[in-house]
Amino acid sequence: MRPMEQRTILVTGATDGLGRALAADLAGRGATVLVHGRDERRGQDTLEEIRERAPGARLHWYRADLASLAEVRELAEAVRGEHQALDTLVNNAGIGSTVPGGGMRQESAEGYELRFAVNYLAGYLLTRLLLPVLRAAAPARIVNVSSLGQTPIDFGDVMLAKDYSGVRAYCQSKLAQVMFTVDLAEELAGSGVTVNALHPATYMPTKMVATPTSELREGVEATARLVTDPELDEVSGRFFDGTRPAQALDQAYDHDARARLRTLSHSLTDLPS
Repeated sequence: MRPMEQRTILVTGATDGLGRALAADLAGRGATVLVHGRDERRGQDTLEEIRERAPGARLHWYRADLASLAEVRELAEAVRGEHQALDTLVNNAGIGSTVPGGGMRQESAEGYELRFAVNYLAGYLLTRLLLPVLRAAAPARIVNVSSLGQTPIDFGDVMLAKDYSGVRAYCQSKLAQVMFTVDLAEELAGSGVTVNALHPATYMPTKMVATPTSELREGVEATARLVTDPELDEVSGRFFDGTRPAQALDQAYDHDARARLRTLSHSLTDLPS
């Protein structure tokens, strides 16, 4: 990988929690950090906070609501328009099992189950649209912030219209991220672009968590490792629990299930097959 001072890194969901702390960490190391969020005021507050911690930090702000695939496309277009190469994409943005909306089933702008849409489909589409600038920067990395909380995808009811629970919706979306990670790693083999996923830490103090049991710095250190560690230059398609290699649920390694998810994801995001 190039020195951090020469790298451009996009962190989604960077105005709160892990994403905000990670963006500050990477900016402090000298990287140019593209800060994404869905609230303009929180975005500007984040930039100011990072610059206070790291004077001279090179930051760019991008606003997009990932509950809208149209806005995901606008985000990708803006990044591609301003950066000919992207060294790292960190798909961190996400929503928890109960926030927002409590226990009620919600839908995205396109009418998809909200957690599947935000936690998985948005990152899927963004990654696909940014692959040209990631390839242009190779060696480059994609990091998907997932979770140990996983449940198999029921392809007969992916949108959980029949049997909804926030926990199931969240855990299904997180397994989908890992399935995409494994699948994309095979597709990108030999391209110089690697893709890995991780469970950063358990119950960090973020707005998703009522009772934290770990410190935010643990998640930042684990995620930053996948972004920066030269020992991971050739590592791709892996899932990590913090800094330790781990196994996701069996469905993540099921070729047929991954193919079904890929076909569905292309269809839902209107990508060419």
